[in-house]
Amino acid sequence: MDPMFDHPQRYALVNELHARPYPKLGVPSHAVYVAFKEPRDAANRDRAKDQAHLVDLLNRSGTTPPHTGITHFAGKIGRHELKWESHTEFTTYLAFAPGISSRPFDPAETEIFPPDWIAAGPGGRLAAVQIRIEQLPDDPNDIDPLLAQWFVAESLVCTWVLDGSAVVAGDFRLDPNGQMRFAIFVRPGTGPGRIGRTVQRICELETYRAMSMLGLTRGRDLSRHLNALDPRLTELVEGMGDDARSAEATLHGLLEISAELESLAVQHSFRFSATGAYEAIVRERVESLRESRFEGRQKLSEFMARRYDPAVRTVKSAETRLRQMVTRAARAGELLRTRVDVERSAQNQKLLESMDRRSDLQLKLQHTVEGLSVVAISYYAVSLAGYLAYPLAKQIGISKELMVAGLTPLVILAVWLMIRRIHNSVGEH
Repeated sequence: MDPMFDHPQRYALVNELHARPYPKLGVPSHAVYVAFKEPRDAANRDRAKDQAHLVDLLNRSGTTPPHTGITHFAGKIGRHELKWESHTEFTTYLAFAPGISSRPFDPAETEIFPPDWIAAGPGGRLAAVQIRIEQLPDDPNDIDPLLAQWFVAESLVCTWVLDGSAVVAGDFRLDPNGQMRFAIFVRPGTGPGRIGRTVQRICELETYRAMSMLGLTRGRDLSRHLNALDPRLTELVEGMGDDARSAEATLHGLLEISAELESLAVQHSFRFSATGAYEAIVRERVESLRESRFEGRQKLSEFMARRYDPAVRTVKSAETRLRQMVTRAARAGELLRTRVDVERSAQNQKLLESMDRRSDLQLKLQHTVEGLSVVAISYYAVSLAGYLAYPLAKQIGISKELMVAGLTPLVILAVWLMIRRIHNSVGEH
């Protein structure tokens, strides 16, 4: 088939499926892992700094650096194999090599990532893991003395993984070198690919656990803010039925609280969403290990239920409470708008009644004015008519007073009819 018929991104999308293969490790071997994250707005960080940090590490061992714009890299640094990956909020480095030190969890093994190079990392070190891989003795109980020497019993996790192909042990504590230690005891005959997948999942488990728990501090800070806002919102809602309190004052206070809640939602929405996503990955990584109990010891899933789940629930509780308070503020706003609408309707009704009374008064005043106008016009009209009719009345022997008395009703009637006609004509238009 001619490639011209393919979507422009088809090959890139297929290659992405195979861009990050699992490492392959033999027995014995060791692995060192580190992850870096910017403290703020890591999703929009300058990724050129991430690659520059990678290039610095490669230059120290004489490894040819990759081209720019990549999101993953695999190569050699000295006798170690290196895997570098750039994720949405963080970058990871995994170095592994055959052989183990006679000194368990020797700090010299971690020097593949020099301290000055770590200090120069973008943001800061989020996770650091040192893994020791050796063969499982014929009697699995023989590892008990090693576990007692290497780990703290109170938080020790020791479990069969991948259908009993290996035992993973760790206590999720930081050693004096700043590393989190894990030991993998591999059953003879286990392939290097399965060992590599176990190492990769342990590193991912620690990284995503740390990323998801970043929301814990945010959740606690948010709870303090909500503890201060909740009484204010409750007081406003309870005071909405108080007639002595003006709706304007209530609305002003409600707008202030709503604005603060919306601001908090914007500030925390990404972190809380990320916490949920990372938590799902943590649980998926635990399930993918397919663990079973080793000699009655604590399983990884049990450790997470006791130590990790409460932190996640704290974050979810703060998120849920914020969402509920935003909803409460919005509902209070709707109730307040309803109250304002009712008050405005009552004010409008009173205004209409007042306008009706004014119209009645104006109509009565108009009638009064019209009556006075008839009298005034008639007075002058009678005077004018008297001047016109007086000569005729004198000839026929009628006195002036009698003539005026006879003209007055006629003039008044004529004036009234004229004003009435004018009034009707104005009313029609």
